[in-house]
Amino acid sequence: MDVTVEVVSEDTHEVSVGDAATYADLLAEIDYSPQEVSVLVDGSPVPEDQPIEVDAVQVVRLIKGG
Repeated sequence: MDVTVEVVSEDTHEVSVGDAATYADLLAEIDYSPQEVSVLVDGSPVPEDQPIEVDAVQVVRLIKGG
């Protein structure tokens, strides 16, 4: 499955993941930790252990350099 991952206010990635992949797997593909970001589907956060069922997500960074 191909998923478009938009990291809000940064960049967009096209990622290929397996059919049983979770949102945590997706984050690992773009080198983000579930502790530093939140994944949004249609504007709502989703659990990191939930299987991916959409072809586009947004990622919002919760921690940014300071």
